[in-house]
Amino acid sequence: MAPPSQAPRYVRTPTAGFLRSLDVDRPLARVDLAGSIVHTEMLERIGLLTAAERATLVEGLRTVAREIRDGQFPWRPELEDVHTNVEVRLGELVGPVAGKLHTGRSRNDQVALDERLYLRAAIAEVAHPLLRLQEILRRRARAEAKSPMPGYTHLQRAQPITLGHHLLAHYFRFDRDLDRLYATAARANVSPLGAGALAGSTLPLDPAYVAGRLGFDRAFENSLDAVSDRDAFVELLFDLALLAVHLSALGEELVLWASTEFGFVRPTDALGGGSSLMPQKQNPDVPELVRGKAGRIVGHLVGLLTTLKGLPLAYDRDLQEDKAPVLDAVREVATTVQALAEVMDRIEFDAERMATAADDPRLLATDQAERLVRSGVPFREAHESVGAHLAQGGDPRELPAAYRGRAGTGSLDARSAAQRRTSPGGPGGAALEAQLQLADARYGLRSESLSSIDRSNGRIDELLEERTK
Repeated sequence: MAPPSQAPRYVRTPTAGFLRSLDVDRPLARVDLAGSIVHTEMLERIGLLTAAERATLVEGLRTVAREIRDGQFPWRPELEDVHTNVEVRLGELVGPVAGKLHTGRSRNDQVALDERLYLRAAIAEVAHPLLRLQEILRRRARAEAKSPMPGYTHLQRAQPITLGHHLLAHYFRFDRDLDRLYATAARANVSPLGAGALAGSTLPLDPAYVAGRLGFDRAFENSLDAVSDRDAFVELLFDLALLAVHLSALGEELVLWASTEFGFVRPTDALGGGSSLMPQKQNPDVPELVRGKAGRIVGHLVGLLTTLKGLPLAYDRDLQEDKAPVLDAVREVATTVQALAEVMDRIEFDAERMATAADDPRLLATDQAERLVRSGVPFREAHESVGAHLAQGGDPRELPAAYRGRAGTGSLDARSAAQRRTSPGGPGGAALEAQLQLADARYGLRSESLSSIDRSNGRIDELLEERTK
């Protein structure tokens, strides 16, 4: 066991439990160990460790990693955080040389590094199930490309669309979510290690080496900014909050569609369970919970922004509160996406019920106004005339009497109306096919970007599993 002089010294106070963050930051242990391994390599490169000392420290750190992986690590709550637990355990394993690990490093830049490494893994944790959800939406949208249904505004039937068109709307929302997550990963791909507590070091540190070895694009620009910057966590929470809102919107529609009043989705266990009292009930528990989770994630974003508001440079202990909301949000959003993907993969749509709803002839009102426009009638006149025709009980499938000769004859077919809407982005024919092809292309690009993030995350496992050189 390391002599007391070699172990980190932390004075026990009556408020020690209040200061402790170990219960929250334990998930950072693996990235913390990987960062420490690269830090020892850098210290050897600049002559502050011998090759033998570096090898001893690295082997000790990998032993700690194996203990944590196997559930054998002796966590000590009195040691406050994950960093101190690791360093004390390292001293027990390798002796006094463990005291050299913290050379040129502060817990301030150490935890900032851990958070940047964790962020990459967190984005992958969410992106993988989100891509699966998108794949399901693409597949089902193609299968339902010509299945008519009513589109809604203000939750009232508005114009005819197709189920495929509707599902693709959700696909493109989630595509923007992925784009934001990847952009956050790119902006956050900056290593803060080497900033020290706030003012760097008198030692000849090499932050660029650490950055490159850990897969970052570059090292920090300003040491004060590096240890206090939590923009990446705020951006991640915003990305997750907006994603949760988009998931909630899809969940809300499934709740509505599963109701007897809509009947667009057939009852199925995939949606949830039954009532504890009423035998006939099949409740949409999963989409309801998807809807409910959004408030929790939005609350995390507001909480972190409030914590950061007005903090002076550089590091303040308030920043200890940054991890709990992010870790919880990542975990909850990832599981929510997984659950919704299972629902979307297994539910059955009642195509005939949707088609019957789309047969509502009042959905043709805009088509009739545009029919008049094509014959030269100003749109406002056409809009007013068709509205008056309907208000007087006229057949929505027929033009107002005053225009029947001028604008052509014959009634419109409500069921096939969606296929006539071929303007770009619309539900009909080639317009919808173009969206499907774009979705396919975007899916490929997003998958490639995620593979790149996975490769960067793989460096952590490589560092922890390599044999000591």
